[in-house]
Amino acid sequence: MNRWLSVVGGISMNLALGSLYAWSVFVAPLEAEFGWDRTQTSWVFSIAIVTFAFSFILAGRIQDARGPRICAAIGATLVGLGFILSSFTTSLIYLYVVFGFIVGAGNGFGYATPIPVGSKWFPDKRGLVVGLMVAGYGGGSAIVIPVAQQLFDEVGWRMTFRILGVVLFLMCMVGTFLLRNPPAGYKPEGWTPTPAPERSERDIPTKEMVGLPAFYFLWVAYCLGTTAGLMTISQLVPFANSVGVTAAVAGLFGAVGSASGRILSGWMSDSVGRLTTLRIMIFVSALAMPALYIGREQAILFYLLVAVVYWCFGAQLSVFATTTADFFGTRYMGLNYGLLFTAYGVAGIIGPLIASRVFAASGSYANAFYIAAGLSVIALISISMARPPTRQDAT
Repeated sequence: MNRWLSVVGGISMNLALGSLYAWSVFVAPLEAEFGWDRTQTSWVFSIAIVTFAFSFILAGRIQDARGPRICAAIGATLVGLGFILSSFTTSLIYLYVVFGFIVGAGNGFGYATPIPVGSKWFPDKRGLVVGLMVAGYGGGSAIVIPVAQQLFDEVGWRMTFRILGVVLFLMCMVGTFLLRNPPAGYKPEGWTPTPAPERSERDIPTKEMVGLPAFYFLWVAYCLGTTAGLMTISQLVPFANSVGVTAAVAGLFGAVGSASGRILSGWMSDSVGRLTTLRIMIFVSALAMPALYIGREQAILFYLLVAVVYWCFGAQLSVFATTTADFFGTRYMGLNYGLLFTAYGVAGIIGPLIASRVFAASGSYANAFYIAAGLSVIALISISMARPPTRQDAT
């Protein structure tokens, strides 16, 4: 099999799964029809992110044992079904279940497959290829937000959910067909492994990984570093509307920033190292969050800063994945990265909760951006303390 076909499959899968980041486009229509408030609708996104992260653990275990296709097919089915069922929403509890849990679990099973597959096929350019694959996830909202807004006007939000459900299922199934692990012991032709300071000398099983300090430093940095991005993503459309800028344009800038950040930061991490790249991205995020709020009245500056925040967020989704492969090896990567990915799930609670609570209490998002910046500083300290396991550690 041409190894680049797995990249095509991963991008197709993640473009569909990235529809989760377009959740905010449904917030206004749902609040208008049912009278729900911002905190209530924010929980839909938080439940989906938490379910996404924790279902990733089970999916990673299955992927390690049975290969990627069974997980990918389950993910495709759950995402498509969840969107279609969401069209019948009449209550918050129902929406929490069908979008929060079902779509969230579909993301966990679908997203569990491209990263390990790409890491195994491309040990020679792991950062770039994983970045390309997960860029699809970041770019998915750039497609879904304007399409959904157009469909709202033509067919209403219920039919929009149904149309998206069918299309997303088909895109995920293309990915399912193309994702396949390489033969055991595969190495690209002409490639000779060279020692790297951040690369483990062996595959470290999960039960050993959780006994290493490196895992916990990475977990804290991943959780607090992605909180800023998830906070912005969950509230982007209402935040943009509140300051009089075009939400669709803001979403486009965000998606482009997220997608390009995953690709270019992945490539950058191949050159200057994973940890150096993460430190830079988290530091920039700490500066960009308050700057986004301060510059909210200037449309062009607003769009550019949204792109920067999404860039830093997307970079972390890419580089933390390849850091896991380098630190702990690829044999157990499905489960190893699944456990690390729970940090993203916790961030999915913290980020939207901060934004919704601050807005509900004050009618403004101001303090939320400063809190997120402070959490990014803590993340920067944590990632600066992370060190790859040595042979003595991993025994």
